[in-house]
Amino acid sequence: MCAAGVSRAGRGFQSTNMTTSKALVALALAGAILVPTRATAQSRRLTWTSYGRNAQHSAIGDAPLQSLQQIRWQTPVDLAPQHTSGGSLLIHYGSPLATRRNTIIVPVKTGATGGFRVEARRGIDGTLIWSEESDWVPPPHDWMPSFSPTLAHSKLWFPGAGGTVVSRTRVDLAQHARLARFAFYGSDLHDANPGAYDGAVFINTPLTIDKRGTVYFGFQVTGPTPLGLTSGIARVTTRGVGTWVSAADAAADPAMMKVPHNSAPALSADNKTLYVAVSDGNGWGTGRGYLLALDAKTLATVASVRLKDPKSGNDAILHDDGSASPTVGPDGHVYFGVLESALGANHFRGWLLHFTAALQPTGAIGAFGWDDTASIVPASMVPSYAGTSKYLMMTKYNNYAGAGGDGVNRLAILDPNDAVVEPISGFAAMREVLTIAGPTPDDDFPSNPNAVREWCINTGAVDPPTGAVLVNNEDGKVYRWDLATNTLSETVVLTAGVGEAYTPTIIGPDGTGYAINDATLFAVRE
Repeated sequence: MCAAGVSRAGRGFQSTNMTTSKALVALALAGAILVPTRATAQSRRLTWTSYGRNAQHSAIGDAPLQSLQQIRWQTPVDLAPQHTSGGSLLIHYGSPLATRRNTIIVPVKTGATGGFRVEARRGIDGTLIWSEESDWVPPPHDWMPSFSPTLAHSKLWFPGAGGTVVSRTRVDLAQHARLARFAFYGSDLHDANPGAYDGAVFINTPLTIDKRGTVYFGFQVTGPTPLGLTSGIARVTTRGVGTWVSAADAAADPAMMKVPHNSAPALSADNKTLYVAVSDGNGWGTGRGYLLALDAKTLATVASVRLKDPKSGNDAILHDDGSASPTVGPDGHVYFGVLESALGANHFRGWLLHFTAALQPTGAIGAFGWDDTASIVPASMVPSYAGTSKYLMMTKYNNYAGAGGDGVNRLAILDPNDAVVEPISGFAAMREVLTIAGPTPDDDFPSNPNAVREWCINTGAVDPPTGAVLVNNEDGKVYRWDLATNTLSETVVLTAGVGEAYTPTIIGPDGTGYAINDATLFAVRE
């Protein structure tokens, strides 16, 4: 393992908001107070700390989702969206986050090909509290990777240049915040020669954070550095102490080049084990590799499994244009989505692989894995379910008309411990407990009357208090999927619709639902 300690003294710099007026401070304090809602006392402790809400990426909220009646506020997440000639957005937007005090953290792209910042806004009305610019530069890519911060307690972490991470304290307040920058390979080394690192080292995954505030992420190295860094996985403690291991060393395979873009590391519930994928390729359709279990403190490899297409038995494909990340279930089982070994053989749906905590294959596999991070659904949320599993899996379940499918793009609740022959692939896969199709016809396929617009999500927000899932569709609408009635019981029109941009949904501590559509974040509630 290649590792290097980092100086505890990070490079400090002044916040751009240190001279904010008393009026703005008052607004910030006002935004820190939750508006009375149906949310319980338990929900007041809610934070949405990272992609998929937490380090397990369960996407389970605990604040009752309010009725989806209207857009309360909205704000751009991309100031220069790059639509294709067909009107699509080939980008992964970072997940908004929520603090206990109902501050919503919004990652924002500011330029056509780069430029990023984080904004803090009041959950009640979207008023800007503060913003901080980031010098993060995305790695070489096809689709634009996500710029994805994370929260721990009252501290925000976001990616910076050269593989650095920047922390900001007092995340709910405009004034008196402290900013510090840390490099996992040594802050003093970066500060002594930033040019040698800023153009060669790139954070290429969302940040994941544990209970103590330690941050984990994947990074890609594209050129020489004084330390001879190679792409891999890093951790930085809340005090700025860094450790790293190369992807090749972690997998014991010199062909491994990096963590796939957008694939956020996940942690076991006890925070002792880190799960992360590594790949031998760059770009579309080229990567094959492993899912690794690492000691979360030392980054030593505990277990490793080669990722296979369960039907063909050949190596599955890991994709830089996707955002599949490991999900850790309440029983410690690990789920990870891959593409089929021969592109198109499963209509580009891929598979949701299923492992024990020690990465031994177990249970059933899902029939969709492409560009999706599965969410956890307590079985009690589905009254019609009569099986024995204590929890179920929620995934998008598209069957792409342009890839040989019938175009009936659905969402699915799947049983991870019960397999039946799935009609599209002819392979035994997770039993469908519930499915629901998108409601809007897809005009891109006029010869196929059954084709509907797809569910462009990479993680959906699960709401046990109301028995619902908050999901976003490329038809420009956000939906409440009621699992008791298996209906899209509430709908709010956000935009005219846009294809491709895979986005997360979250639930704020006051029960507001948040969804991104056509480069804009919308807050939807009563």
